Amino acid sequence: MRLRPSTHLTPLLAAMTLCAAFLVGLTSSPGSAAACGTADAAQGRTATASSVENAGTPASAAVDGNAGTRWSSAFSDPQWLQVDLGSVQSVCQVVLTWEAAYARAFRVEVSTSGTSWTPVYSTTTGTGGTQTLDVAGSGRYIRVYGTTRATIYGYSLWSFAVRVAGGTTPTPTPTPTAPDAFWGDTSTIPAPRNVVMVKILNRTNGQYPDSQVYWSYNGQAHSIAEQPYFDMPANTAGRMYFYLGSPNSQYYDFIEFTVGPSVFNGNTTRVDAFGLKLAMRLHARDGYDVAVGEDYATFQESRSATFQRFTNEVPAEFRPLAQVQAPYRIPAPGSAAVFQPGGQYANYFTGYASQNGVNATTSQVTGCAGPLSENPKLCAALNRHVAGLSDAQQSDSSQYYKTAPANYYSKFWHDHAIGKRAYGFPYDDYADQSSFISHGNPQYLLVAVGW
Repeated sequence: MRLRPSTHLTPLLAAMTLCAAFLVGLTSSPGSAAACGTADAAQGRTATASSVENAGTPASAAVDGNAGTRWSSAFSDPQWLQVDLGSVQSVCQVVLTWEAAYARAFRVEVSTSGTSWTPVYSTTTGTGGTQTLDVAGSGRYIRVYGTTRATIYGYSLWSFAVRVAGGTTPTPTPTPTAPDAFWGDTSTIPAPRNVVMVKILNRTNGQYPDSQVYWSYNGQAHSIAEQPYFDMPANTAGRMYFYLGSPNSQYYDFIEFTVGPSVFNGNTTRVDAFGLKLAMRLHARDGYDVAVGEDYATFQESRSATFQRFTNEVPAEFRPLAQVQAPYRIPAPGSAAVFQPGGQYANYFTGYASQNGVNATTSQVTGCAGPLSENPKLCAALNRHVAGLSDAQQSDSSQYYKTAPANYYSKFWHDHAIGKRAYGFPYDDYADQSSFISHGNPQYLLVAVGW
């Protein structure tokens, strides 16, 4: 976490994140519904785009199967999103799930080469939301090509999936909670008398009643049953803590922030540890509306499932992190004895750091401490295993965590965060990868507390 002064506003341009997220797919062409499969042929495939708004809205987010992530383009016309299906396929239906920034006029096109395109659908009266489009055509590549935006923002899709003739039917999986349902009704939030009204939400899946979900800040401690709101004044800074069960429970976590006379700056953080699932959404009076934190699918699963998922997805060196303080916390590598001097994996990063010109311990690398305390670029590069690459590659999130040694603890929280943005180590804000959000004239801040 690197708290900025209130005068340093990060111009995070983003459209509203209140659209419901639905599965998007291509199914059969008119008259051949029986031959069209229900599997998403685009999910997990290579996606490219004419542009991206920022590193948190890549092309891949529209085909990752996560209803809480999205692709968003630059704010200009035309723009496109393209998917490589891997081989020539007979596509038969498109379902586009637009974020609030949608296309008024667009085409769906297919191609066998990726250079010469054939339109299979065209409209100048796009409605946004979820559009299910029957189409008929063959190609290895399929794209949505926007020519006229419906808003001042770019084009943004929660999901772009493909169903093809003869496709298989996948095993049903739980649908993640849609963003609008997750955040609830915001129309009744009181207007702040100070800078921003904070509302704390119980998203523990019934594990704890509101009377056992607590927040604590600056000497105040309340359950959300008695006080779900906090009218945050100017010139406040630090941490707001959240507890489950009791005001001093071992199940706790926090957000960090600074608040100026007319600006909120803050973030969720995994720099020290994971304690509780947290997400926050900042809404400003000019329409700015951005959410960060654990994604909606992670909130939906049980705590034990999240611990097990961590164990399943990280390399062997990082698995002890899910055991040493279970079931309360998953500590960051720099906070765990196994990576500290004398620990089993104390030398995990030392050789790689030395190859890149710095004499640092593993805990110093993961904690951006010692010789890395004033070198954000190098510390971030070491944690992401992109040291020595070009500046462009070091700012390209698709290059991160491909090879060991790397901070796979941080990778896990990015993989399961809204927009893939998380604070996995202290300088994780390098190249705008962190969960830091900042905006002037804020109206409300929602903080979801999960189990």
